[in-house]
Amino acid sequence: MELLKAEHIRKQYDGRTIIDDISIHLSERELISLLGVSGSGKTTLFHVLSGLAAPEEGKVYFAGEDVTGKPGKISYMMQKDLLLEQKKVIDNVSLPLLLKGMPKKEARKTAEPYFPQFGLKGTENQYPAQLSGGMRQRAALLRTYLSSAGAALLDEPFSALDSITKNQMHDWYLDVMERINLSTIFITHDIDEAILISDRIYIMTGKPGRIHNELKIEPDRKERRDFALTDDFLKYKRRILEIMRGGT
Repeated sequence: MELLKAEHIRKQYDGRTIIDDISIHLSERELISLLGVSGSGKTTLFHVLSGLAAPEEGKVYFAGEDVTGKPGKISYMMQKDLLLEQKKVIDNVSLPLLLKGMPKKEARKTAEPYFPQFGLKGTENQYPAQLSGGMRQRAALLRTYLSSAGAALLDEPFSALDSITKNQMHDWYLDVMERINLSTIFITHDIDEAILISDRIYIMTGKPGRIHNELKIEPDRKERRDFALTDDFLKYKRRILEIMRGGT
């Protein structure tokens, strides 16, 4: 079932078209990646999908509802975790609930059951400075989830992590997605990352940015532990590099 759909999106800033005629869709429990060079309009597309910016043309639908230009329907996590250093982790995580008018005590009570699922049990009363980089990202991801359960837009959430921690976060996030029925669109510049975690990859190129190709990745995500060591992985990588270098 299609959960999120964007149709023929065109967005301009200062009279300049940044993205043009973009149509994508996200199904339930699916993870898709937006892959492309800097300046191809990936973050601009996220602004439109999240409702932070209204497009000049096109529509965005979430669970069948027209949410074009309506923030607060689809959660969006930027590259930095943006945790508030002076607040405890429980209050950082429950911030979206507070912003929606929920009393502090109730917001904490709503957020607390998710701490074990997100690998954060025991950190509720700590401060962000006491957490590792990976733990900070888990807290930010939980906050993102609570802001709009169902679909998440993640803008390079693991780019600042070392390779070992990043791989661990991939495994963890894919497991969390399954357990809490979460669907994700993921921005990355890392071709290996996109191949390893995605069900499908949209490749954005050009100025203005457009969807150049869509690739479905096999095998299933659950069967990819050693996929990076296979010939099939290298075939996907060569194909993506060919497209991004101007091939067809």
